[in-house]
Amino acid sequence: MTQNLRQPGDEILHDHNHDGVNRRGFLKCMAWAGTGALCVIEGGVMKSFALNDPAARSLKKGDLSFIQISDSHMGFNKPANPDVAATLQAAVDKINALPVSPEFMLHTGDITHLSRPEQFDNVDQILKSARPKDVFFVPGEHDVLDDDGKSYRERYAKNSQGAGWYSFDKNGVHFVGLVNVMNLKAGGLGSLGAEQLEWLEKDVKHLSKSTPVIVFAHIPLWAVYPEWGWGRRTVRRHSAT
Repeated sequence: MTQNLRQPGDEILHDHNHDGVNRRGFLKCMAWAGTGALCVIEGGVMKSFALNDPAARSLKKGDLSFIQISDSHMGFNKPANPDVAATLQAAVDKINALPVSPEFMLHTGDITHLSRPEQFDNVDQILKSARPKDVFFVPGEHDVLDDDGKSYRERYAKNSQGAGWYSFDKNGVHFVGLVNVMNLKAGGLGSLGAEQLEWLEKDVKHLSKSTPVIVFAHIPLWAVYPEWGWGRRTVRRHSAT
């Protein structure tokens, strides 16, 4: 996200831990920011903008542009967001209002709330109205509840590896979609596992040092806030010499 997105009082409602971070306030800020981001790559450098940032509405076409959305949680209907379908549609409306149509979208997980077929169907139907027609997904933990992600992979990751990881190239940029929600660790921390790490090493080995690489997954790959499970458990790899 770009700077100057915050409004006074929006971020921290109750600073229980005296650390400047509050879950409810953070989620409120996420909703205010527009449930998505526009990413533009120019000269190998990526810039990101909230969908309702005036700067996003004045951008000209760059080398590559795409949209990142996440956590549509289709099927959720509690007071925090009683109409998730309307929230997702609002995000699509903002995408369609951009002056330049992004080339594709990334959905970084928790597509559904309970991984039920009708919930996946509802998301697919709403996303059909978006100007970018290509959508690349990775699963959130809510998308793999009942069958270890089989239904998710049949819909969105038929040509993937392992539990659903894959890569693709767009305009000289290498994208890697990772799955870190299959074996959650204590506190809900994400985990990649040895098999996926070995695949990743092979996948990027052929790339030149100048190739931009964008990695996306549901749970952050660094420790954003481990107390809430927003981070990845560190895996140390050893090799024999």
